[in-house]
Amino acid sequence: MKICLVSQNYDETVAIGASLATTLQSGDVVALDGDLGAGKTVFAKGIASIIAPEAFVSSPTFTIVNEYVGQANKFPLYHFDTYRLTGVEDFLNSGLEEYLYSDGICVIEWSSIIEDILGEKTIKVQILGTGDTRRINIEFDEEAISKERAIRITKALEAFAS
Repeated sequence: MKICLVSQNYDETVAIGASLATTLQSGDVVALDGDLGAGKTVFAKGIASIIAPEAFVSSPTFTIVNEYVGQANKFPLYHFDTYRLTGVEDFLNSGLEEYLYSDGICVIEWSSIIEDILGEKTIKVQILGTGDTRRINIEFDEEAISKERAIRITKALEAFAS
């Protein structure tokens, strides 16, 4: 299933990320892709605002992964930036695959670099555009994540549909 959304500004991109976060559960992987400056980290900030609202979110470009502790009733958020990795082998050799589908939620910027190891339950987010307006395409396999979750995701995001 593919959901096409429009964000008119920074705050709406955060809001779309937050809306998606309300549907996420432990073990989910959200794969973010888009050009440099497209808003991947902004989208991740929206997710973090729900999962780990006390977190100061920044792009983990040099650390590769930032871990944010969730609220008492939530799970951890693992925020990756794979831009500096050379590919899947680099990711695997770093031991980072242990985070995937674990007790938390993984949000991966530049996920296309490691897409070969991402499972069918991955929620893919493509952010396109420059200036203030962004097209945000969210894609997932509704059979893999369940029809009920697909409906919840669609409803959570319908206010931003294009």
